[in-house]
Amino acid sequence: MLDIKFIIDNPELVKEGLAKKGYTPEQIDIDALIALHKDVNKLKTSTQALAEEKNRLSNSIKSASADERPAIIAKSREIGEELKKEQEQLTEEQQKYDSIMWRMPNLPSPESPVAPDESGNVVIKKVGEPTKFDFTPKDHVELMELNDWSEMERITKVSGARTYAIKNELSRLELAMHMLVLDKLAAHGFTTITVPSLSKQKPLYGMGYLPFSQDEVYYMPADDLYLSGTAELVLNSLRADEILSENDLPVLYAGFSPCFRREAGAAGKDTRGLVRVHQFLKTEQFVICKNDIAESEKWHKTLLAISEEVLQDLELPYQVLEICTGDMGAPKYRQYDLEAWTPSQNCYRETHSCSNITEWQARRTNLRYRDNKDGKVKFAHTLNNTGIATPRILAPFIENHQQADFTVRIPEKLQPYMNGKKFIGKNAR
Repeated sequence: MLDIKFIIDNPELVKEGLAKKGYTPEQIDIDALIALHKDVNKLKTSTQALAEEKNRLSNSIKSASADERPAIIAKSREIGEELKKEQEQLTEEQQKYDSIMWRMPNLPSPESPVAPDESGNVVIKKVGEPTKFDFTPKDHVELMELNDWSEMERITKVSGARTYAIKNELSRLELAMHMLVLDKLAAHGFTTITVPSLSKQKPLYGMGYLPFSQDEVYYMPADDLYLSGTAELVLNSLRADEILSENDLPVLYAGFSPCFRREAGAAGKDTRGLVRVHQFLKTEQFVICKNDIAESEKWHKTLLAISEEVLQDLELPYQVLEICTGDMGAPKYRQYDLEAWTPSQNCYRETHSCSNITEWQARRTNLRYRDNKDGKVKFAHTLNNTGIATPRILAPFIENHQQADFTVRIPEKLQPYMNGKKFIGKNAR
């Protein structure tokens, strides 16, 4: 959510930012929003004046003479009817205004590439070379079948499409990756925290998942609860409506939770294997820092560097993309994605998404802090990044580290979390 005062003071800048993100004036009309804001304020002033006048008249009835009372009562009723009409109009106009403000995206960074879609994303770094094999490599589904690591066909009968069941060493590997990342984040000063996958509706608006991605969310009407697609959802509202001390900042969370996404927009895509499933495990990096763009951009680079460390520990070739304005989501000010090389698809696939949200989410959750310098209460900045998400990353991992005998090599940094094993698989030595 943007500050309406900022919008009023900088209408052309806001229009330019919306255009960069692909919004048309028909979708969000800034001039109409400003006019609506003025109308709402006028109605608030008018209804308050009418309410005060009605109260004054009502209070005067007791002291009025018998001859004066009928006229006062009649006037009070007349004002009451006018007040009711204006209150109804105010409610209607306020709802229109709120609807637009909830749908208002964050403005992109001046540093972000300007383009309409993902074709405008810019590769800014590559680490490692695509893996080469002196044998014919298998894809991750074949490797799972050869090593008795999954029950993909059986679980589809039980739980439907886009579900997974992995077992034996691969299930241990999945959990080992999360422990590796949680230990890494703890070493960087993050507080490890496990959070529920259940959420009320308000936090979804606070994060920015609603009203933008309604089709992607699982909803349980009997309980009026939603299933979370990321620990960010809960962490972003954990301190909602609080006023923190600047001395408490930054707040660093390493959140772990099961996650659920409908993948409604991915019909027909990645239906094979572990790349895109409805339920998964995710460790999330989440930061609350002071309202200073230099400070939040510093943390943005820090989160990115941590994710690069993860991919380097896993010894995966990867690339870093700066995401263009038309491809980043509504909450984003600036975004980097990391993609690991996936041999079976002969391309890089996303493993991490690293975003600076600035104060956009904090305004929606009313998360503030008191500044040490001027004593003013300000909205905080929030940032998030994937720590690791499984089972998606298992696909490039086992494909890149596969051996000719169908075993999979375990990188040195991961071996302590796998009981010292250097290889896994039926033929592991």
